[in-house]
Amino acid sequence: MAQSDSRALALSVLAGAAGITLAVVWYRSQKSRGGASLPQLWLTSNDERPGADMSRTALALQAHQTEVLDRLGALVQCVSELKDEVRALKNALPQLQDQVRAELQGRGAEGARRASPLHRTPRRRRAEGAVREEGQSSEEAESEGGYVTAHTDTEDEELGEGGGAKHVSAGDIREAKDELTILLERADSLHDGSESEKKKGLTVLLEMKEEFGLKTPFLWRLMRAYADAHDMASTVEEKKSYAAAGKMVGEEAITLNPMCADSHQWYAIMCGLLSEYESVQNKIKNGYLFKDHLDKAIELKPQDPLSYYLLGRWCYAVAQLSWIERRVAATLFGEPPSASVQDALKNFLKVEEIRPKYSKFNYVFLAKCYKDLGQRAQAMKMCDAASSMCTVSKEDEEAQKELDSLLPSLSV
Repeated sequence: MAQSDSRALALSVLAGAAGITLAVVWYRSQKSRGGASLPQLWLTSNDERPGADMSRTALALQAHQTEVLDRLGALVQCVSELKDEVRALKNALPQLQDQVRAELQGRGAEGARRASPLHRTPRRRRAEGAVREEGQSSEEAESEGGYVTAHTDTEDEELGEGGGAKHVSAGDIREAKDELTILLERADSLHDGSESEKKKGLTVLLEMKEEFGLKTPFLWRLMRAYADAHDMASTVEEKKSYAAAGKMVGEEAITLNPMCADSHQWYAIMCGLLSEYESVQNKIKNGYLFKDHLDKAIELKPQDPLSYYLLGRWCYAVAQLSWIERRVAATLFGEPPSASVQDALKNFLKVEEIRPKYSKFNYVFLAKCYKDLGQRAQAMKMCDAASSMCTVSKEDEEAQKELDSLLPSLSV
């Protein structure tokens, strides 16, 4: 606190106290002259009443006068106590600046905390940590990790249920941090498991949404769980419901932290899934959102192969659009999406560069691109690479079907 601010605070409090003090001085001077005069004036203005009435009136006035004097006496006592407190505050203000400076410099922090009531305010807990992944920016790690404070003592102060201060040890903070970390690790494990485990993953995350719903790493994993549930759903209504719910979670995640690459990536995926059940206008709109958020994800995390694979799929789909579909997009949004098979090939090759043998489907789409470009030898090479990979997931099964339908056209 600056010295000028300290003086201003003291002067404002003293000015208020001075006004009350003047009122008290006036009251005491009136009392020394024979008490308050207003009731006496009222009495003389009614001296034409009979004697009995005047006697009763006089008694009532005396009782009222006594009550007023008692209240004024209490006011005098309060003013006296206020003056003492103001005097103590005035004496303490010059030292407050030194106490704050000493604490910020790390000297005498405990003494300053005990001496100053300003340090009794509750502090927010530090990070309930997040899993920091490769390629994650420092800004993202800080925002996902939770609140960062300047207080680094081994114990934090919080208000207890009764309003008093209680101490939270560093071990308790680590325990809270580990709770989120353990949850995220479990969610990752369930996502990589069987269908029943993936279904359980969504249930586990939804149960903890109230507690961790403002944590970015939690939200993008919840989006991912909705995508898993969409893929396993048996009806169109269920699939659309999961896709819509996941997209809403994605909007929350991006609003909370616009610099999280995983949030943009999974939001793009949810837009792509939802577009399968929308009108033509919303389908095209979600297509634009898909592209925009994938571009942002790549900008924030340029070494994630999944983003390039998804962008390659988008480019390949756009390259296959008919003239009518392009005109519809131009009519609705002013400019049709633009991408070529070469653009798609570039992204699929980037996936292979970042992580060789990333997926069976990536090889299949590489083969499709080379076939469309007239490079049959390269296309056959990609088909052989796809055939060499084991079929493990549902996606692998779909890739194998695509591969089986592609091979006859290359052997002609």
